[in-house]
Amino acid sequence: MGRKRKGRDISGWLVVDKPAGMTSTAVVNKVRWALQARKAGHAGTLDPEATGVLAVALGEATKTVPFITDALKSYRFLVRLGQATNTDDAEGEVVAESDARPSDAEIKDALSGFVGEIQQVPPKFSAVKIDGERAYKRARDGEDFQVEARPLWVEELLLTDRPDADTVELEMVCGKGGYVRSIARDLGEALGCHGHVASLRRVWSGPFRAEDGVTLEQVNALAQDPALDDHLRPLEEGLCDLPMVTCNEMSAARLRHGNPAPVIGGSVEYGDECWAALKGRAVAVGHFKGGELYPSRVFNLASVAQ
Repeated sequence: MGRKRKGRDISGWLVVDKPAGMTSTAVVNKVRWALQARKAGHAGTLDPEATGVLAVALGEATKTVPFITDALKSYRFLVRLGQATNTDDAEGEVVAESDARPSDAEIKDALSGFVGEIQQVPPKFSAVKIDGERAYKRARDGEDFQVEARPLWVEELLLTDRPDADTVELEMVCGKGGYVRSIARDLGEALGCHGHVASLRRVWSGPFRAEDGVTLEQVNALAQDPALDDHLRPLEEGLCDLPMVTCNEMSAARLRHGNPAPVIGGSVEYGDECWAALKGRAVAVGHFKGGELYPSRVFNLASVAQ
């Protein structure tokens, strides 16, 4: 007997509106099981208690994950003023308190210092690695250590609501690697009142929006049902921030074997990273040089869902 195939050759994106109380990995595993997919991954971890867009890549779409990870993202979150916690969110222990409560004007003024290219120190309870070990493991063991600051691009950070004196609602658009918990912590320190994240929702990530996503209840209800395939988004949506060039069948064959091939470049310039399409379907990602695409990632057209 032949070897039994483990899973389906299925590719594309499934955008999940992640519920609170689940890890991102658990959601990916649920989606992979529901679609019986061979391969799956996600484009950007959400904390277990966070909700919103978790873009799950399947099959060949996993090769486009870095482009969604690098894309701008939008978060809506509540900051609880007056308390700092050891995890910088509501799940942790309160480690400092203050009776000070800044005005809306003071908050808006402080927010301006968190826009543009900033240096951000990730929370100690995070997945960043310190000497090869996850920071949260060291933090849980009670170790005393420092997390180095890293750059973050913040496109926009706005005060959108003030439900009460203790709570502010903010919306942020930022680039790769942003920790909302750090924003809440550092804002509280800047205002002299402490702060932590009370709730967090990712509104959109690159081209994917929460309102267009499926719920986990839908995933469970349609598990291993062909109807769930109808919710898949094309692999090409993961390449939306890259310019597109086109190719013919002969060039596509060369590109799929990792060889440079002539493409029609349109407005791309020498050295630009772009992706090549054959009849609208992704063939490869690479760099445009002298009328040719030099591929760095290639896609198996036979398994790319439209």
